[in-house]
Amino acid sequence: MVPFLRFGVAAALFMAAALSTAAPLMAQQSPPAETSVTIAGKAIRINYSAPSMRGRKIFGGLEPYGRVWRAGANDATALHTDANLDIGGLSVPKGDYTLFVYLDATQWQLVVSKQTGEWGLDYNQSRDLGRVKMDMSKPPKPIETYKMTLSSLGANKGKLQLAWENTIADVTITVK
Repeated sequence: MVPFLRFGVAAALFMAAALSTAAPLMAQQSPPAETSVTIAGKAIRINYSAPSMRGRKIFGGLEPYGRVWRAGANDATALHTDANLDIGGLSVPKGDYTLFVYLDATQWQLVVSKQTGEWGLDYNQSRDLGRVKMDMSKPPKPIETYKMTLSSLGANKGKLQLAWENTIADVTITVK
């Protein structure tokens, strides 16, 4: 009887170990994502987490209007630039920043914060470098997974686009 119990305990331990190693292989609900672009020979990179709608109403629901949103999920959205930038009229010196978005039903504002390394919900308005209005549009169909995109528009210009649910918001970037 004792050998049977040992086999049962060993089997249980083996199964527990197998399950614990399988867990990291499962898909995350808001996996890490990155977008980057090189403009005028200078790198600009954004690291964020990409949540999905999963049947939820996002803007004006899960993320209410009239407050700042972390522009993703999990850790704060991080911007790194190797160049001095003009983002929608805001002067942004080269370095590291956190991006947030002030949500409004008709006009979003991109918030560039000087604070870095915080959890996504740890927004402190006194650390704002500044805010800029974003151009708003609607996609032809709902966008299931949040996506940020940096793209080049020519010699020293680019664009940052945020797209999720029924909203697309963009702002121009100029390398100085």
